[in-house]
Amino acid sequence: MVEISELLQIMFYLFGIALFIVMIILGVKVIQLLDRAEEVLSNVEDKVNTLNGIFSVINKATTSIDLIGSKIVGSVVGVVDKIFKKKKEDDEYE
Repeated sequence: MVEISELLQIMFYLFGIALFIVMIILGVKVIQLLDRAEEVLSNVEDKVNTLNGIFSVINKATTSIDLIGSKIVGSVVGVVDKIFKKKKEDDEYE
């Protein structure tokens, strides 16, 4: 008859082997999951890089519009300043 200590030792070995097999299976699943996540991240990175070109075009366009707007505003302010300076000078002479 098998003693209890031998039986427990055999059970521990069987549970250890089962645990080792489960850990190997989980490790393989995690590696597969990481590969799929890397593929998705690579796809997202490619799409973001495609959008970077569009954003740079929009940035250049807004910079140009801002430059034109600033020049127009500067010109208008200059004209208004000249008008008020002339009025001030005319008032000073009188």
